[in-house]
Amino acid sequence: MNPVVREITRRIVDRSREDRSRYLGQIRDAGLNQPERTRLSCGNLAHGFAACELADKNRIRLANSANIGIVTAYNDMLSAHQPYADFPARIKRHIRELGSTAQVAGGVPAMCDGITQGQAGMELSLFSRDNIAQATAIALSHQMFDGVMMLGICDKIVPGLFIGALRFGHLPAMFAPAGPMPSGMPNKEKASVRQQFAEGKIGRDELLDAEAASYHSPGTCTFYGTANSNQLLMEVMGLQLPGGSFVNPNTPLRDALTEEACRQLTRITAQAGDPRPVGEVIDERSIVNAMVVLLASGGSTNHGIHLVAMARAAGIRINWDDFDALSKVVPLLCRIYPNGEADINRFHAAGGAGFLFRELLTAGLLHGKARTVWGENLAEFSVEPVLEGGRLIWRKAAVASLDPSVLRPAGEPFAEQGGLRLLRGNLGRSMIKVSAVAEEHRIIQAPAVVVDSQQALKLKFESGEIERDCVVVVRFQGPRANGMPELHGLTPLLGSLQDRGFKVALVTDGRMSGASGKVPAAIHLSPEAAAGGLIGKLKDGDMIRLDANAGTLDCLVNAKAISARTGAVAEECATRGVGRELFANFRHLVSPPEMGATVLFDDTGWTVAHIRKNED
Repeated sequence: MNPVVREITRRIVDRSREDRSRYLGQIRDAGLNQPERTRLSCGNLAHGFAACELADKNRIRLANSANIGIVTAYNDMLSAHQPYADFPARIKRHIRELGSTAQVAGGVPAMCDGITQGQAGMELSLFSRDNIAQATAIALSHQMFDGVMMLGICDKIVPGLFIGALRFGHLPAMFAPAGPMPSGMPNKEKASVRQQFAEGKIGRDELLDAEAASYHSPGTCTFYGTANSNQLLMEVMGLQLPGGSFVNPNTPLRDALTEEACRQLTRITAQAGDPRPVGEVIDERSIVNAMVVLLASGGSTNHGIHLVAMARAAGIRINWDDFDALSKVVPLLCRIYPNGEADINRFHAAGGAGFLFRELLTAGLLHGKARTVWGENLAEFSVEPVLEGGRLIWRKAAVASLDPSVLRPAGEPFAEQGGLRLLRGNLGRSMIKVSAVAEEHRIIQAPAVVVDSQQALKLKFESGEIERDCVVVVRFQGPRANGMPELHGLTPLLGSLQDRGFKVALVTDGRMSGASGKVPAAIHLSPEAAAGGLIGKLKDGDMIRLDANAGTLDCLVNAKAISARTGAVAEECATRGVGRELFANFRHLVSPPEMGATVLFDDTGWTVAHIRKNED
């Protein structure tokens, strides 16, 4: 085992000892080693199976076979979730053939950041994760179930389902993905069209044609944003079948994987004699494995927030120092858009998760003995599924990358260090995704251009006001201010400036996620402007220095002078409409990004200042 990975894992175990012990005690008390529904009254139980067919009623009332709860994020507006339409019926059929039963426990909301991008609805996006976790808990609160099948893929949906499932951690749980859409317009070409539109060189019709050629069928979007990062993390944490994350929808192999997931979930219930409670499968090793794979693949920066909250749901404490320390020893092995030209289908064809996991395991960067829902442990996940004579089998992953421009062995990485870094300085703490940032762009010192919204920056861009070296500061975009929307609209503008030869960077208390690309972007800056952060005192012309290599972010103005300034007050922004008024309490109660930007946990006394004073 790599000594740094081993040491970070030990630190997390020590830091989490009290919380983890309390969590395990809670889920073991909840289990009581018997099916939940035997504790229900006759009236409770009769209500629970009233709508079932007779054979299912008899199986449920005997309580000697498993009853699987299905939590679904299906809707037919999200391309990634549209294939889930017939999953519940198929899951019920497969599980009935095994002598058990399944019921849809409940549905959870699933919004698309691609549709709400730049719109008011995007301000609900991050908060939807906690709402999904709560909805999952409500779905499972009937205590009718012996296992949980999770149907969800995209950005906030998988983290929300994961958190909700861990509150019922005495039950086994699996995720059944639906897969990415087939490849459409190449990502580099799409990015070029977007930039041409931002520069006014083409019109809306041309842009819409390009977008429709990219997002063109059922399935997950093919770039490597949060949705596909979710899939890789669920796989490395052992909650999905190995090698199944990126098999396209509505194919024989995809259908066979779904059927096998049903079979495997019933095998790991208490009734089948091999119980694998999700709260025990997920432990400190699982979380470290997730961070390692995120870094090695150049995954979504959103998981600098989500993984913190997800780990917290299992009584595990991680922070950005852990990501940063791991990033210094984990090599970058993947180039997937926006960190390269390839999409997720090319990654899968090049060797995919099985090849990546084997390389990281061989290099001692993953905990091979971490528990999983399939096989003995993660060491068995260096495989890929295939159909042989109509039968699903797993074979060893490719021994060599089938496309070294997309996927490389650990001994020949794209970069010696991982894709995410922590930035520290007098402006606070933030994250930066460097996997797509060229070396010559990683150190920027330039005057600030300060705005309070994407729209304000767009006006400055269109007027030619920022055709110069600059560090664009977009503030009042944190969770307390407006829910921390992703700022994808900045990417074409800043990319255009960079292409014209200007030195440009972004500093924001908002998010960028999978849009983080070739422009250096210090994101998730904390404390945010709405919480009194120094970013709220910056002015146009203040000299800012961002050094991604050294991990620093500073305002070079005299400290006394800047501290004497009165902090800016955000322009009156809408807090009503598109449902935003329903989330007012979220904005008031939300924790800082480094603590997961969540309202779900009582973390009194555990603040970012606490993290900084107690760095391991």
